[in-house]
Amino acid sequence: MEASNARAGSEDPALKLLAEHEKFWRRLVSVPRVLDLACGTRVGTTPHEVVYQQQSLKLLRFVRKTPATYAEPLLLCYALINRHYILDLQPERSVVARYLDQGFDVYLIDWGVPGDGDRGLTLEDYVCRLLGGVVEFVLARHRRDDLHVLGYCMGGTLAALYGALHPQRTRTLTLLAAPIDFGGRSSLLELWTDRRRFDVDAFVDAYGNCPAWLLQSCFQAMRPVQNILGKGLSFYDQLDGKPEAISHYFAMERWINDNIPIAGETFRQFVKHLYQEDQLVKGQLRLGDARVDLGRITCPLLLLTARNDHLVEPASTTEIRTHVGSQDVRSITLDAGHVGLVVGGKAHQTVWPEATRWLADRSRSVGGESY
Repeated sequence: MEASNARAGSEDPALKLLAEHEKFWRRLVSVPRVLDLACGTRVGTTPHEVVYQQQSLKLLRFVRKTPATYAEPLLLCYALINRHYILDLQPERSVVARYLDQGFDVYLIDWGVPGDGDRGLTLEDYVCRLLGGVVEFVLARHRRDDLHVLGYCMGGTLAALYGALHPQRTRTLTLLAAPIDFGGRSSLLELWTDRRRFDVDAFVDAYGNCPAWLLQSCFQAMRPVQNILGKGLSFYDQLDGKPEAISHYFAMERWINDNIPIAGETFRQFVKHLYQEDQLVKGQLRLGDARVDLGRITCPLLLLTARNDHLVEPASTTEIRTHVGSQDVRSITLDAGHVGLVVGGKAHQTVWPEATRWLADRSRSVGGESY
């Protein structure tokens, strides 16, 4: 009887109105605390040093508190869109920290911001000269012949291109929500870049570099209700919530709005040769004089995808299985979105412990034998 009365009371309109009134005031008095959290939120806080520079590119090496457990270093390669620190957003949501904890020496590429003078940079420049230069520097530093490479999003595409051209340098390859097969037509990006709707030559000729504002508006338009309305309502609901959740919101907002342009010729090639012509999986893509043959990738391969990814459908990543020569291929899929796969709490509880163990099992212990 008491339980029935409690349920009836909870449905009383007056009591519901009073509860909402109390919530409103709790949120209102939380505003100064929220403003302090906004000002105090920091991103990319794992200690690091810049150990190599080429043009606008900087290579970050993360400081270890103890000597590395494994001989092969790990190189993280993010996309040319947004900024690299999504892989080190906050301590409890840092892919970098997970690999450091596992015992690896970790490096991360900061591609920098291309200026007007960089509009002529091509895919060949990014893969062969810039990424290739980073790899050679890290290998020389560690006196090794190969290293682990992890690529996220477009950075995964660049990492796969490098791995196909230089298989002897790539000990393992981890592809995280990386577009490889561009033959699908289920994502908005694939529809928007269709040659019947988008003249990439005219666009690049007019703008030079692909402007940051265009990329930002495209990403916002892919999920307009959630990005414009839903996100604001969700933030309002958690104004009086845990400080960690609020700090994470501001960290994400900083990263989401930290867009940068893409070098014009690279954008032209990526759209035309990959999105529009799907040359990579067809074996037709050339970087300079070299043809990119995915079959030359024979190293252990880890594929991490998100079922709710609205930017890169999982099949675009996992289809690489049918094109590589690797015998050791593992796939892990999580119920998350494109970014949640990197910074989501569930991802850091399940995916990243498994991914770091996978890499450890395929690494040589310092002073030990190969796996």
